[in-house]
Amino acid sequence: MGALTADWFFRARLKLRHLYLFVVIGEQGNLHKSAELMGISQPAASRLLAEIETRLGQSLFERHGRGLTPNPFGQLMIRRARAVLDELGDAGEEFNAISAGLLGVVNIGAVMEPAVTLVPQTIEQVHKDRPGLKITVHVADSRALVNGLMDGHFDFIIARIPAGFPGDAFVFEEIGEEDLCFICSDSHPMGERNPPELTDLADYPWTLQPPGTLMRQRIEDLFRHRGVDFPRWVVDTSDLPASLALVDRSEFITVATHKVAALLCDTARFRILNARNKLSVQPYGLVSLRRQRLSPAVASVMEEIRRRM
Repeated sequence: MGALTADWFFRARLKLRHLYLFVVIGEQGNLHKSAELMGISQPAASRLLAEIETRLGQSLFERHGRGLTPNPFGQLMIRRARAVLDELGDAGEEFNAISAGLLGVVNIGAVMEPAVTLVPQTIEQVHKDRPGLKITVHVADSRALVNGLMDGHFDFIIARIPAGFPGDAFVFEEIGEEDLCFICSDSHPMGERNPPELTDLADYPWTLQPPGTLMRQRIEDLFRHRGVDFPRWVVDTSDLPASLALVDRSEFITVATHKVAALLCDTARFRILNARNKLSVQPYGLVSLRRQRLSPAVASVMEEIRRRM
C-alpha cells in the first residue's frame, strides 16, 4: 500500500456512511448487528466495508467466526471516524443554537444615556438567557453611530437619525427623550446657586460635545434664545471621561443627561446644576437598516430591548 496523501479521503470517495460503519462495527464487532443499526442489509454493509478497504488497499478488520476485530488500521479509522461524527453532532447543536439566537456576535452602538441604562439592563438579561452570545457596545454621538450602522460596523444602534440621512433607509422605533442638565464639581462656586442663572454659567469654562452634534446644538440654541453670549472658553470633546476629568479638577462645566448625571453624582465628587426650564434633545430610538437581514442573535437582543422600552 502506498502512502496516503493529504486529500486521500477525497480520492477514496470516503462517505459519511463509511465513517458510521467503522464506528458501529467497532462498537458491535459484528457485521450483521451493525447493518441492522444502520438500517441496511448485511450484504450492503459488507459491500461498503469492502469498497473502502479496496480503495485504501488495506484490510481494516480481522474476520473470524465471532465477527470482526479491528486491526491497527481499523482502530485508527474507528477513532478518527468517531471524532468526525462527534464534531458533526456538535455542529448540529451549534446550528440549532445559532438558529435560536443562543450563539453569535452582536455589535451595538448607543448614545450615552441608553449606553448606561437600557443597554446594561439588556445585557444582564441576555447573559442569563443566552450566555453564548458575544456582545460589543460602542458609545458615540448619533451622527457617528448612523454612519457606522450604514457602513456595517453595527447590527443596530440606539440613537437619533440626524438631518441629512435618508430616513426611509432606517427602521426607527422611538424610545424617549434625553433630559439634559449641567454638571460641575462638588466644590464649584455655582454649586450653591441651583438652579443658576445662565448668564453666570457663561463666565466659566465649558467642555461640550463638538459642534454639529445634537447636544452641542441644543446648548448653543439655549444661549441664543436666552440672549446670552456663548461661553468664550469651550473645550470640544465627545469623550465623557475627559470632560469629567476637567470638571473634577477645575471650574469647568459640562452637560449630560439626567440619568447619566445621577450615576455620576453618586460619587459625591460632582453636582447637578438643573436648568431653569426643561432642557432636552429630540427622542432617540432603536435604529436598524430597513433592508437588513438580522441574524437570530441580533433579533433576540433587539427583542429584549423592546421589552424594556
